[in-house]
Parts: sequence; structure tokens; C-alpha cells
Amino acid sequence: MTPPSDTYWNHNAAYHPWLVKIAAQRRGDVLDVGCGDGLLAQRLAPVSRSVTAIDPEPAALQRAWLRLADHPDATVTQAGFADFDPGSRRFDLITMVASLHHMDLRGALTKARGLLSPSGEIAVVGLSADKTVRDWLWSALCLPAARAGSWWHRETRDIGVTVAEPAESLDEIRRAADEILPGAKVRRALYYRYLLRWRNGN
Repeated sequence: MTPPSDTYWNHNAAYHPWLVKIAAQRRGDVLDVGCGDGLLAQRLAPVSRSVTAIDPEPAALQRAWLRLADHPDATVTQAGFADFDPGSRRFDLITMVASLHHMDLRGALTKARGLLSPSGEIAVVGLSADKTVRDWLWSALCLPAARAGSWWHRETRDIGVTVAEPAESLDEIRRAADEILPGAKVRRALYYRYLLRWRNGN
């Protein structure tokens, strides 16, 4: 199998630089939850001590294994987050890109918190459902930038992974984060995404 290209752009990959910057500041052990074809994990590996990439989809993982074949400190494991058991190992950074809405929100945030090192961080690029007037207005405002970005970067929309519609609104996600990750920063972003960041020990 030919190794996949790492040059594509889409509304998720647009936020990879944000996550790579966080990882580069920490230079620690990273868990990438819902790694898909491994593009983010491939980009995180050079700036991290180790990268553990997990995903339940075997087809996507075939490409992830190829991407990370030249990174001895990166591992790819077929597992859903709910079933993932790293034993006593803890992580300095846990990333989730367009994967949190595939899982039980509170359960996933609680598990992620429990897998952090004492000063570890969670960084999420997520999708939320439009339920309020504010949600719909923000999505409408994002539309021109999203279309322009897709045209300019020649967006690759279908990368061969399962997609799902989000169930929770941003307000609901914020309430869950406030409950489970006190002090978490959650903000709206372009391309119909939100960014969540929380550091253990806040």
C-alpha cells in the first residue's frame, strides 16, 4: 500500500498547527483519540516524546500505520476510547479532532481527565450542534470563510473515515466541561468547529 499524502487540507486539518504548537511546548507523551488516517499523529510525532494513536476503524488505521512507520516512538492501536486501557501510563497531552462527538461526551471527558499526567492537558477540536439562534448565526457567519478556505486550500473533504452529526450544542458542551474540567476554555472557531483546552491541576 502506498503511504498516504500528508498535504491535504480540510476543516479539521486546519487546526493541526494549533495542536502541534501545544505539543511542541510540552515535548511529552501524547494520546491522539480518534486518530483516523494518522495525519495529526504524524505531525505530532516530531515534537513529542511519544505518540499513541487510537481509532476503532481498521481501514483508517491501515493508513495511520503507514504514516507512522518511520516514527519509532509512535504506536497505532485499534481501539475505541471507552475500551482503551493504557494500564498505569499517563499522558502529557490528549488530543481529539472531530472525534469527541462520536463518543459519550461526559464519559469521554471524564476518562480523558483520568488519563492525564499531573500537569497534562486536553485539547479538543470539536463539532457542536446548532440549536440556538446564536448557534445558527455563528454558522452563517462562518459560511463565507469556510467556503473561501475550502477553495483556497483545495479542500479534501472525504478522507475515508466515518462521519457523524454532533448531538450536543456548544452550550451543552460548555456545561459538561464546566462540570468535569473546571476552568476549561471553550471557544467558537471558524470552519464550524470549537476549541476546548484544559490543563490538569487548574
